[in-house]
Amino acid sequence: MSKKSISSSSTAEYFSKNLQQVGFSSQTKAVLTTLKEAVDNALDATEDHGMLPEVKVEIERLGPGTIKNSERIRVMVEDNGPGIDQDDLPKVFGEYLASSKFGRGRCTRGQQGIGISAATTWAQLTCAQGARVVSKTKAQRKAVSALIEVDIKNNKGVMKQRETIDWDRPHGTRVEFMFDGRIQVNGDAGLLNYLLGTSLVNPHLTLHYKLPDQEVVTIERVSKDVPVIPDATEPHPHTMKLGEFIAHSHLFGKTKTSGWLKKGFSRISDAVLDEITKKKESGVTKTMLDKSVEQLADGDFTKLFSAIQIAELKAPSTNSVLSTGEESLAKSIQRLGKVDFFSVVSRKPTICDFKPVQVEVAIARLEDKNVESESSAQILRFANRVPLQFDKASCAIYQAITSVNWRSYGLAQSKDSPPLGPYIFAVSVVSPFIKFKNASKETIDASDELVEEIRRALMQAGQKLSRYIRAENKAADLEEKIRYIEQFGPILVEGLARITKAKEDQKKRARDGLMKLLGRDANAAEKEVSEANEKLAAHKAKADKMDAARGDEQEAEE
Repeated sequence: MSKKSISSSSTAEYFSKNLQQVGFSSQTKAVLTTLKEAVDNALDATEDHGMLPEVKVEIERLGPGTIKNSERIRVMVEDNGPGIDQDDLPKVFGEYLASSKFGRGRCTRGQQGIGISAATTWAQLTCAQGARVVSKTKAQRKAVSALIEVDIKNNKGVMKQRETIDWDRPHGTRVEFMFDGRIQVNGDAGLLNYLLGTSLVNPHLTLHYKLPDQEVVTIERVSKDVPVIPDATEPHPHTMKLGEFIAHSHLFGKTKTSGWLKKGFSRISDAVLDEITKKKESGVTKTMLDKSVEQLADGDFTKLFSAIQIAELKAPSTNSVLSTGEESLAKSIQRLGKVDFFSVVSRKPTICDFKPVQVEVAIARLEDKNVESESSAQILRFANRVPLQFDKASCAIYQAITSVNWRSYGLAQSKDSPPLGPYIFAVSVVSPFIKFKNASKETIDASDELVEEIRRALMQAGQKLSRYIRAENKAADLEEKIRYIEQFGPILVEGLARITKAKEDQKKRARDGLMKLLGRDANAAEKEVSEANEKLAAHKAKADKMDAARGDEQEAEE
């Protein structure tokens, strides 16, 4: 057997060869993922500092790219956030797994510290340069401009071409990428769908965007309330596997085992540990709990893990979830277009798979009835207020929507399919521990408990929609009956008038009475009111003129 050397690679080196795992599997997805990661960072930064976000997006084609059938694309995202210290710029944009949010149980958009560094890597691989960043904090007199690249071999960010410049804003960050890709504006996976979806679940956001061959569009905020991100929560031990349990212990080093269990997990207390040690069959002793974490043997971890898995633990607290709120969501959904009816439901936080979760649903019917009745309703999916635009068939949200019998709520639907017609279905799932099916966070894992919780929210919204549709149908039926009476009523009046030899004024009173019974005298009433208002306005103008004349006379006398 020939002798071969075994080498190791850095995190950056791994992801640079497997960028498809983090959203760069195609040229179209590369554009969307780059935009999404930059906007996510901007929104998280402003919210963490209690600022109302104002984000500017520019996307343009610069010409042919170096990859076959590609274009050179420029993506720029600018925000009014707190800015980034110049020493941190290489870490933020050029180092994988460098994140202040890594491993924390908070309802923030980014968690892993992979996405924006992957965008820098893609730009570097396709255009030989990384991210061009301009940043200014409140404490800086001038902004810092630099080119940030990834040292792929050592997983380090490298700052090049650093200079200080004047910038016409007190603080903020601007990042610009140039890379090879292809732009898709419309459709489920289009840029427009992402931008509109982001504005929907972020009602406090003012968004300016410029897409290729289009004018600048501004979507104004409809709320001035900055979301307060709840404090981080620790994971519930019943959501972990043994390997994850052991890996979690490495964060605590010399800490006593009892301290690690109480601080590192949700719902483990002294009472729980006492109960575990009383059960001799568990093999867990007080001596074991008094040891430091690093002194535990592999067998000790197995005993601890097994004992905790069968222990009766409270469900996690739901205080860690964040909601958009029915009022804000109701205002925000009207920014998507002209809507003649909408139904919004914000469920109370609950526990699914031992994880705190909140589900919110908005269903809107567009005024544009030209949408083909045979076309599927538009579905907008969100996880922690980030649009999900790929792999929808395996997503918990999509499965919940297709499992509801929408025909019972008055909507058309094919079997195992979403409803049909001019509708928008927006479903938001928020949790500090959302389980995605892949590293690129494109779809939510469809556990039975989560799908059922989403179903309940959808059915609540469907009931509100159904009541409106039934009332609308009744009104339409009544209108149809009235039109029949209108059509044949005058004929009946004429016939009766001939039989009774009624005079013309009697026939007129009969016709007017019929119109009154049908509620069709509204036009006449409106005309009378209009004439009365005109007379009142003329009288008021005449009185004002007379008052002004008297005033002039008094001034002349004085």
